[in-house]
Amino acid sequence: MAKRREKTPAELVLGKYEVGRLLGRGTFAKVYEARSVADGSMVAIKVLDKPEIVDGGIGPRILREVSAMRRLSEHPHIIKIHEVLATRSKIYLVMENAQGGELLARVARRGRLPEPTAIRYFHQLLSALRFCHAHGVAHRDVKPQNLLLDCIGNLKVSDFGLSALPEHRREDGLLLTACGTPAYAAPEIARHRAYDGARADAWSCGIILFVLLAGFLPFDDSNLSEMYRRIHRREYRFPSWFSTAAKRLISRLLDPNPETRITIDAITDLSWFRRANSLGDNLNLLNSVLPPPDQQQLAATASPLSTAALNAFDIISLSIGLDLSGLFDCEGRVRRESRFTSTAAPEAVFGKIEEVGGKLGYVFERRKEGVCAKGLGRWGAVMTVEVAGGRRLCCL
Repeated sequence: MAKRREKTPAELVLGKYEVGRLLGRGTFAKVYEARSVADGSMVAIKVLDKPEIVDGGIGPRILREVSAMRRLSEHPHIIKIHEVLATRSKIYLVMENAQGGELLARVARRGRLPEPTAIRYFHQLLSALRFCHAHGVAHRDVKPQNLLLDCIGNLKVSDFGLSALPEHRREDGLLLTACGTPAYAAPEIARHRAYDGARADAWSCGIILFVLLAGFLPFDDSNLSEMYRRIHRREYRFPSWFSTAAKRLISRLLDPNPETRITIDAITDLSWFRRANSLGDNLNLLNSVLPPPDQQQLAATASPLSTAALNAFDIISLSIGLDLSGLFDCEGRVRRESRFTSTAAPEAVFGKIEEVGGKLGYVFERRKEGVCAKGLGRWGAVMTVEVAGGRRLCCL
């Protein structure tokens, strides 16, 4: 008699959703694509393990995330939460499915975005954050990893686990908790003093705009003391292709003094922003009449590479250890790397690195199945793992 296949917990959620492919995973959660049994609509379900939540002490973070998303569900550029389900061992957050993936992936594919495209995303980000602040919510973890795209390319702000609600503020309206990703977080947060959550989000917007236009961070150093020294001295360089208006705005956002830093509300009065607003409206109109991307074509484009067919030139193109782009990089950036060989299967290599990296705060994204994974650390550090065929060259 054939052994009955054991069903995974994610195949059916309380009879309401049929759960499909894995979209992503974090330290305490996995996110799946799912279909509503009632009306066939597509959603995303974040699955959390109750014992891990208790052991990790992140229960308050989950409650904060749900509460914030419920307050903000009306805004078109904020991920909507539909409902929260639970069993004895699992918690399911049923949310809007952003089928376009992470904005970070789009920036990584292109290296950097053209200014009109970056302006459009920046305009949508500011719109979402103004709505958050008007409802007493400070996001406090604004970074490209938490900015998603819908099927027609509109921005969706997600992950409110570190957000601050009105009840978290002191009587003077300020916050005390130090949190966020240091490469994107405002410098006043690291001082362990009271700070304004809206002004801290404004700093993060400046970093975001710089990253969208440049393709790299303005302040990026594994030594946090050195990074904060550079921040306070405003030691960063604009690439030559930045427009004067973009430089001026980023300079006003990346002001280490929160009292003189331009606010998100004040940006809306700038002529640059009003032009961006008009451009965004025109692009949204264009997107509304264009058909959504063909999913089969997208799947074919993202198909995994065959490691069996790799030759020497493939290995060069896949391995950051043999990357020749430094010969043409005028920005002077330096990569630190390690290389090793292993006879283990690629999945085993990835699994072990993800396990160890997870304990160090890295969250991994599989960019090419069986070939490449990218890990993003708590301080904006990046760990890239690439596997080439034959002896399976691995680079970190």
